[in-house]
Amino acid sequence: MSKVIPEASMPAAYGGIPAFPEGLPLARPPIGDPESVASMVAPILASGMLTNGNHVREFEARASDYLGVRHCVAVSSCTAGLMLVIRALGLSGEVIVPSFTFAATAHAVAWNGLRPRFADIDPHTLTLSPEAVSQVIGVRTSAILGTHVFGTPCDVDGLSEIASRTGIALLYDAAHAFGSIRNGIHIGGFGDAEVFSLSPTKVLTSGEGGLIATNNDLLAERCRIGRDYGNPGDYDCRFVGLNARMSEIHAAIGLDSMEGLDPRIVARNEVADAYHAALATVPGISFPHVPDSDRSTYKDFTVLVDPEEFGITALQLSECLADEGIDTRRYYSPPVHTMRAYRYLSGVNGTLSVTQRVSDQVLTLPLWGGMNDVHVLGVADAIERIHEYVTRVGVEGRVK
Repeated sequence: MSKVIPEASMPAAYGGIPAFPEGLPLARPPIGDPESVASMVAPILASGMLTNGNHVREFEARASDYLGVRHCVAVSSCTAGLMLVIRALGLSGEVIVPSFTFAATAHAVAWNGLRPRFADIDPHTLTLSPEAVSQVIGVRTSAILGTHVFGTPCDVDGLSEIASRTGIALLYDAAHAFGSIRNGIHIGGFGDAEVFSLSPTKVLTSGEGGLIATNNDLLAERCRIGRDYGNPGDYDCRFVGLNARMSEIHAAIGLDSMEGLDPRIVARNEVADAYHAALATVPGISFPHVPDSDRSTYKDFTVLVDPEEFGITALQLSECLADEGIDTRRYYSPPVHTMRAYRYLSGVNGTLSVTQRVSDQVLTLPLWGGMNDVHVLGVADAIERIHEYVTRVGVEGRVK
């Protein structure tokens, strides 16, 4: 005898009504006041000074003050910033990076002609594990490059101890972390440099762009020269740099985005708390850990899906949620070390068992400013209905 499921409890993937027929996006850019931005852009256009102007310098100063660092260098992207820092430091050989990260972390290393050496992550925070770094560090290692994943701060103390003991550089891909806090201190001043992304999905955005934060005067100066081809102003390039300048218009957007930044981060944490509460009792759903002493920006809200307990895989759940009108991503799957671009490194990585397990289980849910309890409870209810259906009836019969 077939099991009868009430229509109201039927997931959309199996013939039910979608939770969000109008669609629920994964993210919405935190656009500020258009009139405020326009009031800054109009004089820029009238002046003809579209780059290397006052707005970039003001944005750098505002960001430095917020982060509590000596220098912020505005650049065209986080990737370009990472590339410049590696070049400016004159690194060589290998750089230890996580594989559970956006590909740009490793790309910045490879574009400089260095070899990424992948190390495993902490199973709780999903950030680069100091213990794993210690296992793969070698005579060719010139730097560690950690990632503050989803805005969760790395174990900066553990990584700093290794860098200090071995005399190598310590850098952070802080793409998600403008506004994150580690033990009461803003991310931005740890290691030799930290590099932020300001692309549209970030909590602080300039449309496109990035910021290099550092307390090293010489490194900051080399990055400023490096973003302008390595030209200090006399056209006698000191080293091979990039065109990585931020435009005045992007800086104006960034300045506007600075307004209300902390309230936006608080709001994102409130949405994350609501998700935690709503999904806490769903079998097979767990969450990355953010230490009580830290603050994440929650640039992304990612859960882990245990297929044995939940009933289907993270990939299958993402497909079912798409039928509900809920947009999701799988950050980060596949992990970087399995990408075709990095298969040439196969066999030289450390043990990446945690990375592989986590990458199989990740699913990123919608989180953006303006989300409310109706959105969160709707997503949670859809996930719970899917779990109950597949564990009672099975996975067959999904409407294509």
